[in-house]
Amino acid sequence: MKKTKLISAMLLAAVLLSACGGSKTVDGTKSGSDAASEQTAEKTSAGGSIDVQIGSSPETMDPALNSAADAANMILHAFTGLLTVDKNQNIVGGLAEKWETSGDGLTWTFHLRPDLKWSDGSDLTAEDFVYSWKRLADPSLAAPYGYDLLNMIEGYDKAAKGDLDALAVSAPDSSTFVVKLSSPCTYFDKIASFISTSPVQKVTVEENGDEWSTKPETYITSGPYKMTEYVDGDHITFEKNDYYYDAANITFDKIVFHLISDDNAAYTAYNQGELLLAKAIPSEEIPNLAGKEDFHVDPMMGTYYVSFNTQKAPFDNPKVREALSLAIDRNYVANTIMQGTYSPAVNFVGPGISDAAKDSQFAEVTKEKYGDFFNNDDYDANFAKAKELLAEAGYPDGQGFPQFSYLTNDTGYHKAVAEYLQDVWKKLGLNMTIDIQEWKTVTANRRNGNFDVARNGWVMDYDDPSNIINLFETGNGNNDGKYSNPEFDKLVEEARSTADVEKHYDYLHQAEQVILKDYGMAPIAYYSEFYLKSPKLQNVWYSPTGYYYFMYGTLAE
Repeated sequence: MKKTKLISAMLLAAVLLSACGGSKTVDGTKSGSDAASEQTAEKTSAGGSIDVQIGSSPETMDPALNSAADAANMILHAFTGLLTVDKNQNIVGGLAEKWETSGDGLTWTFHLRPDLKWSDGSDLTAEDFVYSWKRLADPSLAAPYGYDLLNMIEGYDKAAKGDLDALAVSAPDSSTFVVKLSSPCTYFDKIASFISTSPVQKVTVEENGDEWSTKPETYITSGPYKMTEYVDGDHITFEKNDYYYDAANITFDKIVFHLISDDNAAYTAYNQGELLLAKAIPSEEIPNLAGKEDFHVDPMMGTYYVSFNTQKAPFDNPKVREALSLAIDRNYVANTIMQGTYSPAVNFVGPGISDAAKDSQFAEVTKEKYGDFFNNDDYDANFAKAKELLAEAGYPDGQGFPQFSYLTNDTGYHKAVAEYLQDVWKKLGLNMTIDIQEWKTVTANRRNGNFDVARNGWVMDYDDPSNIINLFETGNGNNDGKYSNPEFDKLVEEARSTADVEKHYDYLHQAEQVILKDYGMAPIAYYSEFYLKSPKLQNVWYSPTGYYYFMYGTLAE
């Protein structure tokens, strides 16, 4: 197909040049304001308003409840946590200007910047972090990230059962926040930089309940911007937060996030000059866009996969899951349906994610230790094996297999992939229907287990393979398929609790092999990000974790 090889070459080069090495725990002497001034050194013209599209209507704008990348892109412009990341993906100070760890790695002390304020002008103190982290652990909130982000903190088990005061987070004074861990965590600085651990204002949340994050007057923020409009299905407008500690370096006065779910509508709006950046692009347009100045294909650390509801027959049978997985021609999906913008998965964890050694990649170490789990170059053998497994599971040629549905949303390649899966599984004798829902409904139903098989994917929140592997741990709020395996759980817990960096990664390699051999999901392709950005929009950046940073951007005059 026209331009496919060019796009693939662009992506490969970008991955090799941009792959992140693991940033180890540091003692945090560099301030966030220093990082900000470095990031804005090439200003052309600041101020004004920009219109962008990075997703459709979000399920939630609550930092603690969100687990979707599109909403996270908006939330990170409104909230800042203890730490943050700079343009080069280094951990730097956020609301904390410095931090240190105890010799045994169990006590983390964060020192907040002086005179922090919420966007309403009221004081923001260490007690706000105590409240917010306990809220994240609260079982009544059921935050998707609660377990994965906090379970290494002393007292989490009791907090997760309702005794929130057992969580070992404290504020000795208004500018000091202390966290005590039950075991060392080699990547806790990355957790402290993740948007879900940002503070929320207690009085606003408790007085307004679930609606606090949908109304501009109650969406009190800690970050560069505050919400001034929320029109569900149309747009969310942010305006500069003058109380933000780094407000002097925040450039745009206003950012309008257009909530467009239709690829053609977003593409038209961009071409008519109504948007300066559009993430939604009709797939049929991609071959004609390759090589153009405003078309970008950037590396993204993440995997596109299929979730099985492992608590529902027949998907509780590993042989059934293996058969469905082996029947997928990953080369065809990535290179034909996805037009070479993604790459076919050979394991679960994809390129760009760090390993123990400096500048090493987890995926490359996996190849060295275990090889490729999927042999994508012998699809005929894979399909034949799929038919054998289905027969062994009690469904020869699909006989007796119940009709099932595939849950997905209708943007990008998702519908085309769904139709392909429907066709290829039909060749196994299976009858699958496609259930297309709007994105915010998909995420809710998937998380609540209201599906048989579902389109899924994960883009890394931070550069540690635990962030994607731990998804399948029993009790993880983002474990949509409710997969559970004691051997797997033991390995991820050992990876989490060891202070030895090499052992941390080795346990995760072992855990990946367990989930692959158990077919807890079906990896299909490794993500990349493609989008249109006007040359006028400068000094903004995209990170391989799937985030766009507009707050230090400029417009060419």
